[in-house]
Amino acid sequence: MPKYQFQVEVQPQYLPDESAPDEGVYSFAYTITITNTGDVTAQLISRHWIISDANGHTEQVKGLGVVGQQPLLKPGEAFQYTSGCRLRTASGSMHGSYFCVAEDGEPFTCPIELFVLEAFSPGQPGQPMAARVLH
Repeated sequence: MPKYQFQVEVQPQYLPDESAPDEGVYSFAYTITITNTGDVTAQLISRHWIISDANGHTEQVKGLGVVGQQPLLKPGEAFQYTSGCRLRTASGSMHGSYFCVAEDGEPFTCPIELFVLEAFSPGQPGQPMAARVLH
């Protein structure tokens, strides 16, 4: 039986030069690496994000592809992209899923585990967060 599976790794980063904390604007970038860990070539068709800030404000984002592309990945191939979001608070989180279709026509969903967006290092107010890699 074919295995349909993408693995997602995320590296979030706070962007102090594009943020305005006094105005409640905190900008973040995140670099995502999607690897086809299955055994069938498959294409990422669409994305669904759930973005939450520290005040509980939640926004859902749905759309075709990622950064204007719908990558087709053979087994073992990876696709990397960087995108971003803005929050009203210095911390928040994102999670979601990718909708994918294998070349044999089988649809599947690839979950994107929750990752944290953090502008400042815990215990060190005012100090930008060091980059962390989350899997």
